[in-house]
Amino acid sequence: MTTRILPVVGDADAARSLTTLLAQLPDAEPAAPVGDSTSLIDTLARLASGSIEELPEVVLVHERIGPVPALELIREVALRFPAIGVILVTGDAGPGLFAAAMDSGARGLVGLPLSYEELAQRVIAAAAWSVGVRRHLGQGAEVFAGPGGTVVTVSGAKGGVGVTLSAVQLALAANASGMNTALVDLDLQAGDIASYLDVQFRRSIVDLASIQDISPRVLQDALFIHHTGMGLLLAPGEGERGEEVSDRAVRQIISALRHRYDVVVIDCGAQMSSANAAAIEMADTTLLVTTPDVISVRGAKRMVRLWERLQIRKAEETVTVVNRHTRTTEIQPPLIERITGTRVSRSVIPANFKELQSVVDAGRVQDLEAKSAVKQAMWGLAGELRLVKAAEGAERTGKLKGDRGSAGLRRGRGRQT
Repeated sequence: MTTRILPVVGDADAARSLTTLLAQLPDAEPAAPVGDSTSLIDTLARLASGSIEELPEVVLVHERIGPVPALELIREVALRFPAIGVILVTGDAGPGLFAAAMDSGARGLVGLPLSYEELAQRVIAAAAWSVGVRRHLGQGAEVFAGPGGTVVTVSGAKGGVGVTLSAVQLALAANASGMNTALVDLDLQAGDIASYLDVQFRRSIVDLASIQDISPRVLQDALFIHHTGMGLLLAPGEGERGEEVSDRAVRQIISALRHRYDVVVIDCGAQMSSANAAAIEMADTTLLVTTPDVISVRGAKRMVRLWERLQIRKAEETVTVVNRHTRTTEIQPPLIERITGTRVSRSVIPANFKELQSVVDAGRVQDLEAKSAVKQAMWGLAGELRLVKAAEGAERTGKLKGDRGSAGLRRGRGRQT
């Protein structure tokens, strides 16, 4: 049997050394090395979308990899693609790291400098384990092995441009179309999703921050189930507790949510932290909300350049959403696109605060009327981003399944599970 091996190495010299040795293994089919964690996850997701059999049996993760650290990358691969045997290649082969690698989901550890015998032994063992898992899956076991749900982050060029309202309406649109939807407040110091949706809550994202392995039951306990059916993972009531949420915790939380929900919308606010940087790096789609004025557009350009320097998101991979748009303003979407280097969404959000004032003041933006131009534009954006079921075909009218209008949504409150 041929063993397909995918090396993940950020260092060119280490990549050459590893691939040379892999080529000598019997019945081995090493692929070209992948240079970073983002490329690895994208590659595996693309292969898994066809069939589990398209995935390599073994993934070798070198200790010098980024931007996601090696152990966190192993954990994510093991969680999202459990039919792959992951091996850590490291210069520290001590018992402490060995235990940490096993806890993260690795099937073995190979020390540096590389030894042919040790590498062959670990690859053969990991490949045999992978084949056994796939045989088990072929007998009908329901073990997740695909890319999972869609994760969308919403960030602001600066404060006050409408990030939270946009995130909430996108989630409402996806949920109303029949998509199983979660809404996450990752504006950890000043999150307002609870206020916008008029909910009282006891638990927040902080309750998941220190948990090593987030089971479905643990995740469910931390979520607030809104009466619309959305799952809400809220920012802490005490802003200072947001510091307890690390980038590592965010990666685990998003991976767990991606398993359970079709659509995960994350409000990242307008401030950068290691936590929301991790979310932006993991997202399938990253939205940057701006208003058509000089200060906001400069802020959008500054944010995009920051993301590029941190190597978490390229400008061309970012979608800019223009909020409070009017035809008379001098700054129009094509100009914003040229300035920021991003792609501006076709759907622009009109400036019409009068439609929003009553529901925002009441903290019940879910009650925004279907005929509202703002709601139609935001739900149209959800359709453009493919966050709604195409069969509904009504995202631009704001009349998706489950949208019962203001009166219907006023009945009942959410519940904390």
